[in-house]
Amino acid sequence: MEKKRGTARVLLECSLSDKLCLVQGEQYAVIIVPTLLVGVFLILLAVILWLFIRGQRSQQQRPGRRGIAPMPSSRGLTQEAPGHEGKIVMPLTETAVGSFLRATAPSLAKLQVPRDQLSEVLEQIHKGSCGNLYRATMITGDPPRPKRVVLKALKEPAGLQEVQYFVGRIQFYQYLGKHQNLVHLEGCCTERLPLYMVLEDVAQGNLLSFLWTCRRDVMTTDGLLYDLTEKQIYHIGKQVLLALEFLQDKHLFHGDVAARNILIQSDLTAKLCGLGLAYEVHAQGAISAARTVPLKWLAPERLLLRTAGIKGDIWSFGILLYEMVTLGAPPYPEVPPTSILQYLQRKKIMKRPSSCTHIMYNIMKSCWHWSEDSRPLPKELRSRIEAAARTADDKAVLQVPELVVPELYAAVAGISVESLPFCYSIL
Repeated sequence: MEKKRGTARVLLECSLSDKLCLVQGEQYAVIIVPTLLVGVFLILLAVILWLFIRGQRSQQQRPGRRGIAPMPSSRGLTQEAPGHEGKIVMPLTETAVGSFLRATAPSLAKLQVPRDQLSEVLEQIHKGSCGNLYRATMITGDPPRPKRVVLKALKEPAGLQEVQYFVGRIQFYQYLGKHQNLVHLEGCCTERLPLYMVLEDVAQGNLLSFLWTCRRDVMTTDGLLYDLTEKQIYHIGKQVLLALEFLQDKHLFHGDVAARNILIQSDLTAKLCGLGLAYEVHAQGAISAARTVPLKWLAPERLLLRTAGIKGDIWSFGILLYEMVTLGAPPYPEVPPTSILQYLQRKKIMKRPSSCTHIMYNIMKSCWHWSEDSRPLPKELRSRIEAAARTADDKAVLQVPELVVPELYAAVAGISVESLPFCYSIL
């Protein structure tokens, strides 16, 4: 111990010219100072990383960032502009909606209906995800007289994309023109929000609800006889085919032919509605991946996600005949909706309902050929329908004793109860 203490004392008491003493003293500075600097650097780096990660998490949780956002509203619109590595979200004022409406005004000028010609009191008849349907009164003609119409209103708040789609639908109706078996456009209100389509009012409602009412012992309501015969089925079917022929001439197809998408008048005039798929094909050249149609009405090529066409509508028309002859029964009642493709791949089709004649069943089967080329075109099928109608029974009323339970129907048909058109169909 004494020896160690002596050595330390000698080093501390050495002169400035002693090299050994200087080296021993600088060893502590060389080790301690860098260690402190590295420690401070690591602490600062950890704080910076923590702040960066926190900022990234808050960005991801905030809607409308990183190019993935809910549909922009008219009061907080965004638009995407090309950036160096992708897309940059840029703020867009609601003046973009006004600019768009002003740009489309000349093409829609002849369709504009002054809002003061529409009744202020609106009767809501359907609530949809994109907007509501209202029954209203429009003053028209000279001398002025009231006319019942249906207003389809764009849901608010509405963003630029929703406004463009809505106005595009109006322009699509304008392109189609009028046909006696399509719900036609009476006009529009698009000079400012809220936006309206003004459509003809088919007061009796959709065919599916009519078929369900026919199951009850109802004589007449509002001038409509709730009875259906075989001949009347052909009458309605012929009108649907006329509408499909019209679409085919425009190089379009409907894509969702079903009783729920047909409106019926008191004289059994049928009007095909639900033209959303036809519009998407017209505007985009294809059906949107987000668009869903109940599987049991789809042709095999649609189930296999192949290119669709008018022959797919012919398949669905066969399902429509089944719906009518069974007074609104769901198709393939013994097959779960998710198993319908496998069922059809085994070359199976629906059996003949007891209320269906062999002539009508043969027409159905001609619609259900697996190969599109083996199915008839609308005009050819209409000729067969007209021939069958000449000898069809016009006296015996179709009867189904069971009343429809909506929840059970929806489960078997593969659709939601909320989507059932109890009073009016989506136009």
